[in-house]
Amino acid sequence: MKFALSRRAGALAPLLLTLSLSAQAATEIQFWHSMDGALGDRVNAIAAQFNASQKDYKVVPVYKGQYDESLAAAIAAYRSGNAPAIVQVFEVGTATMIQAKKAIKPVYQVMADAGEKLDEKAFIPAVASYYSDAKTGHLLSLPFNSSTPVLYYNKDAFKKAGLPDAPPKTWPELAAAAAKLKASGMRCGYSTGWQGWVQLENYSAWHNLPVASQDNGFGGTNAVLQFNGPTQVKHIEMLAKMAKDGSFSYAGRKDEATLKFYSGECGIMTGSSGSLANIRKNAKFNFGMGMMPYDPAVKGAPQNALIGGASLWVMGGKSPAEYKGVAKFFKMLTSPTVMAKWHQDTGYLPVVTAAYELSRKDGYYQQNPGADIPTLQMQNKPPKSYTRGLRLGYMPQIRTVVDEELEEVWTGKKSAKDALDNAVLRGNELLRRFEKTAG
Repeated sequence: MKFALSRRAGALAPLLLTLSLSAQAATEIQFWHSMDGALGDRVNAIAAQFNASQKDYKVVPVYKGQYDESLAAAIAAYRSGNAPAIVQVFEVGTATMIQAKKAIKPVYQVMADAGEKLDEKAFIPAVASYYSDAKTGHLLSLPFNSSTPVLYYNKDAFKKAGLPDAPPKTWPELAAAAAKLKASGMRCGYSTGWQGWVQLENYSAWHNLPVASQDNGFGGTNAVLQFNGPTQVKHIEMLAKMAKDGSFSYAGRKDEATLKFYSGECGIMTGSSGSLANIRKNAKFNFGMGMMPYDPAVKGAPQNALIGGASLWVMGGKSPAEYKGVAKFFKMLTSPTVMAKWHQDTGYLPVVTAAYELSRKDGYYQQNPGADIPTLQMQNKPPKSYTRGLRLGYMPQIRTVVDEELEEVWTGKKSAKDALDNAVLRGNELLRRFEKTAG
């Protein structure tokens, strides 16, 4: 009898061990993102920090390609029942995510259900409002890597070209500097990343002009595009002239200009403040930063910048344990110390006001001139409806239309006016399609 009991106990031992290990296993939180290079390293470090801080949850960051690719992957995964708990979505995907309804769970609800306090007033107002419900003011997604366009310049190249060690403040100054850089032997005087975001969306807001009616879409889905006004046309004409004389080089639709800059090919670049990490890592020369240039002929310019970058959305259909883990991760992520380090390491805005203050008190901005530019551009003037952001449906597709039309300008196949008029016409067709699906 004792032998039988002993055998039975021996047989049960592995099962009990398995059950014990199962009970102790951490709940896995899949986190899909679009941060590569130095940015991806930083995301991995934040996840590792969270995982080491407790034993109940394990955040697993997974790079899923660029923003449009990760958004498409998340939608496909949700439809097949395999969506991640967290997905990073670029700012122009906000309207699409809002319309997804059951596919997402609002961040304010995730935090409340988990009993984790979310101080929505702790965020920079201009950033929080972009990702908040227009009616309730509550956060639908978590601001994470918010950026504004900034100007980067190669100090060594400026010195060689006989230019002062200072960023060009206006577009005429930039054009003159780019021409001198080209004349000094550089292959490329000026280039830009994310051309639609920088040269039309932010250019419009910076000069107190709407991108679309209905407060850039915040007022309703019946908005129409308006970025083909005379001021915007004049600006694209200037760039077209620079492209023709070789002082402006078109690098590509996304962040390709960053490589051209840190490789030393281009002396000036406008691009995301979030490119700072990769520029710091790869540039073999001294560089500086400046605010976006403005047109001095436009009254009241410059105003405020529009944010870019992305926020973190929580997908629907996950377990209570996963949501609790997400809430705890978000709590850590938005703490002043973690957000200040993210800001300082990457160049993205410190989306939590306390993180900005912490960076200032630590002397980070004194030691790194220009690092506070993204935040200053958001608070340059009292906020206006045009600088709140964009909430337009099918905006990723509209940006593709803009890219196609601008490329026709850079190659001399279309005039600036014809290209912008056509981009507005084609873009409005997409907005009407979105309006029908949103209705």
